[in-house]
Amino acid sequence: MASANDMKAAEATYAGFIKLFKFGAAAVVVVVAIVIALIA
Repeated sequence: MASANDMKAAEATYAGFIKLFKFGAAAVVVVVAIVIALIA
């Protein structure tokens, strides 16, 4: 099993990844909307 410190580090890394993914997904939606607006 992983130690408690390893789990804390893993949870912090995971939380950061999820936050980055949410902002990244939102940015992709905005870019796609702009591209669709330009094409239409």
